[in-house]
Amino acid sequence: MKFSRHALVRAVTTAIALGTILPLTLSNSGGAADTTGTLNPTTLTAPNIPGVAPLPGPVTPSFTLSSSIGNLSITPYDGAQGTPVTISGTGLPASTNVTLAWSTASATWVVSPQPDTVNYLGRSSTNFYVTLATVTTSASGSFTYSMKVPADFGGMHDIYAVVNNVAQAHGGFELLRTLTVTPRSGPIGTPIHVTYTGMGASLYTGGAAILYDNHFSGEMTASWTRGTASVTIPAAGAVGTHVIQVGDALSFVYMNIVQSPVPFATGGTAVFHVTRGHVSMTPQIRWPDQVTPTLSEVTTLNANGLSAATNAKTTLTPTSGPVESKVQVHVTGLPSGSYQLTWASVQGSRVNCPTSSCWAYISVPLGSASATNGTLDTTVTVPNGLGGWHVIQVMSGTTVEAQQPFYVMQSMVSFYSPSGQLLSQGVATATHATTPEAIAAGQSGTGTYTFKQGQELTISLDGVGWTQFDNTLGVDYDNSYIGYGCGFNSNGYTVIHLFATGRPGLHVINLYPMMYTQQPSFANTPYGMTPDLTYATDFPALALGYHIPSYQFVIKVVK
Repeated sequence: MKFSRHALVRAVTTAIALGTILPLTLSNSGGAADTTGTLNPTTLTAPNIPGVAPLPGPVTPSFTLSSSIGNLSITPYDGAQGTPVTISGTGLPASTNVTLAWSTASATWVVSPQPDTVNYLGRSSTNFYVTLATVTTSASGSFTYSMKVPADFGGMHDIYAVVNNVAQAHGGFELLRTLTVTPRSGPIGTPIHVTYTGMGASLYTGGAAILYDNHFSGEMTASWTRGTASVTIPAAGAVGTHVIQVGDALSFVYMNIVQSPVPFATGGTAVFHVTRGHVSMTPQIRWPDQVTPTLSEVTTLNANGLSAATNAKTTLTPTSGPVESKVQVHVTGLPSGSYQLTWASVQGSRVNCPTSSCWAYISVPLGSASATNGTLDTTVTVPNGLGGWHVIQVMSGTTVEAQQPFYVMQSMVSFYSPSGQLLSQGVATATHATTPEAIAAGQSGTGTYTFKQGQELTISLDGVGWTQFDNTLGVDYDNSYIGYGCGFNSNGYTVIHLFATGRPGLHVINLYPMMYTQQPSFANTPYGMTPDLTYATDFPALALGYHIPSYQFVIKVVK
């Protein structure tokens, strides 16, 4: 059996690393402490996600309700974003300014950042009012105001006519949902853009699922995008008609929604026609847009262990990259002398938490370097291990004189022939050999994109992380969710096994980020353990600087 060069290198590298890992001593405990200690719930501020609609207006000052509140006329009383609507009021004070207040909300995610991980604790929402407009009543105390319904969360919106901080009249508008799917035809692999508006700010209205030919593809949320979710799925299946369904869901579709307490969340369907031909079979890795984190805390020693007496300043170039990247380390303010460079990481798993130790800090040697005239310059290689946030430390003995976070990005494993020709990226045959080399390679075999019906295959990735946001990836086969893979116990190297099934021809495999909600588990963590199709716009880890991609692979099945 032939293995990729990468896999063989990994086997040797892992053996060496396991023999040289050093324990890392901290003043606070890690690993198991996260599951039993203080969780420190932190409500995230949404990062600046591109394309998100602004609030429908400025926040309205607090107001009270009149004891004899009247009614506003709202015509029509329901509709989607952009619907023309007329608001009318009578019986109000004459020739007086009236504030039209529209009820809305903000929704976001709750996490617990720890020195050695970040936990997912759920979501939260806050209700408040914004000012749509200020109008002036007539001499008879009436007004009429016309507008288009703003882009906002779906559901019922209260509208109040406020005079001098007292609401004098009340009405309501129910913002309905819309589904847009483009294009409506194309060959296998065509990106299908699905946009769903009017999702709610509450728990039961804040999620939606996509079904493709009655197969669950994944979950969408819109907490940070004010009720609008936009995702992309691939065209898949035989030539002909396929049905895309979007419905209200905490994870899986609520199938009798019209009988529920939120009947407005009716979802929608669209038909897509798969045509002959196909788009590129080249594997794709799809990154979310780079956004500025809103929480300064990142995992793995960002603020721990550094000597209080140090004056050193550290810069890394680059500050992120895949495993085995070269990183230039520049430190100023150091006393002259020799220093050891180490890589701060963790080792363990999420199995049997918290009944036993889950994971612990480790420190991997990166080499040594000397500082001259206060400056140290050297180049280190990122270890072939876990992805996510790590720290490069400059140490004098057991004292950490300088340190700087580095983000390890996920990547696809490349498979080569013995002569060095690239055979495939990410995709390979499977083997059940039990030699040390085969086990080190995750029992992946020869790189190829072509498989016989029923043949076992593998998807291999590097740099998968260990937090609840980056340790697992959900797997879709022809837009049908079939399971997930985890990279924690295997030190970031993730080899997913599945089978080439279905008719002869092309089939699409997608991997999406997930929110892992198993061990350790916490209460009230919805939308977990399913492919997160809105990973690029409404994923909590974005606020902590995580940059977790999705993947697409196209394979050919033959008889």
